[in-house]
Amino acid sequence: MTTETPILNDHNKAEYPPMHTVEHILNQTMVRMFGCERSRNAHIERKKSKCDYTLPSAPTEQQIAAIEAQVNNVISANLPVTIEYVTRENVPAGIDLGKLPANASDTLRIVRVGDYDACACIGTHVENTGEIGAFRIISHSFENGTLRVRFKLQ
Repeated sequence: MTTETPILNDHNKAEYPPMHTVEHILNQTMVRMFGCERSRNAHIERKKSKCDYTLPSAPTEQQIAAIEAQVNNVISANLPVTIEYVTRENVPAGIDLGKLPANASDTLRIVRVGDYDACACIGTHVENTGEIGAFRIISHSFENGTLRVRFKLQ
């Protein structure tokens, strides 16, 4: 872990912390339930958001309901959301750096949602999952191996 003030890449947009944090939880839920990668495309906004996942087949309605329930279980666990700074040489095991931009700084910011999720991220987040509110999947579609999940917070 570094002790100096880290120098990170600039972040190009302002985010709504509860929605951005729930994206982390949704991504980890999808990884755990389906063995897929984190979302390959995401559009995160205050009112509603969407994430796309590559899956071999469409999930059932029961699986969609289970995704929503699991995300809400994690939210209601009131997990702390913490940040640590590491150099590329000291990235913890299991952290995927595949989506980092080519010009990413040598110092990386790892965001942890309790012991549920950890990933490199420069976005804004809540301090505790209890600040998020209820997660609701408002629609979903599956086409050509892509599950698109649209969601909002209540």
